[in-house]
Amino acid sequence: MAQPAPPLIFSSSRKAARAARAMALGQRKGAADWLAAALIDDAFDRIEFMRVQPGRALVLGSGAGELGRLLERKEFTVTVLAPDEIDLEQPIPSDGFALIASLAALDTVNDLPGALIHHHAALAPGGVMLASLVGAGSLPRLRSALLAADGERPAARLHPAVDARSGAGLLQRTGFARQVADAWTLRLRYRSFDTLITDLRDQGLTSVLADAPPPLTREGLDRARSDFLAQADETGKVVETIEVLTLTGWHG
Repeated sequence: MAQPAPPLIFSSSRKAARAARAMALGQRKGAADWLAAALIDDAFDRIEFMRVQPGRALVLGSGAGELGRLLERKEFTVTVLAPDEIDLEQPIPSDGFALIASLAALDTVNDLPGALIHHHAALAPGGVMLASLVGAGSLPRLRSALLAADGERPAARLHPAVDARSGAGLLQRTGFARQVADAWTLRLRYRSFDTLITDLRDQGLTSVLADAPPPLTREGLDRARSDFLAQADETGKVVETIEVLTLTGWHG
């Protein structure tokens, strides 16, 4: 019996448009890149800590090129694929990888279990997948501001996300012999709502929901700005957080 199609949560066309815009914005001086920088550092530290032996490596997602260069210095043979070069909901067109590192590449796939099955199938025996995602609980200050903006008729404006417990279950369900799911927090400080939004756009972190919410009105935007600033600390800055979920799974 054919399996039912996964629910359509994210729009592929909106995702492509967002990625193209982020690429253009990222070329300007001073463009934000804090997520990629943090994910690269964390992934590389984990790979060194686990003493993953050099072999073929596939690197995907935010900052993939830089992580690939770091791995090449460790004698890995690296394949880097840009978001428009691979459909993560389809089988990966090569296998036998000792390492797959995915940096914020799985956040907006409609069939996350299916994508993890494809990652598992692309690993060599004993190979390891390391996948970092923007996890549940991220951007609470922004969430509060957007709720204030919408008033009594809130719209879905932020992506659904996976927490550590659900992540561990997904790894087990999708065939990984050993599974580790853990979360860590990236803290950011902002003086304005608009600067946060600009940073998210620079990095391709804005909404690609298939059911696009209505745009904010001018009055709603003013309410969002006011609510955001009401959460500032004694220095006048708002501490926003990204909860990064890291899934580590080994091929049996």
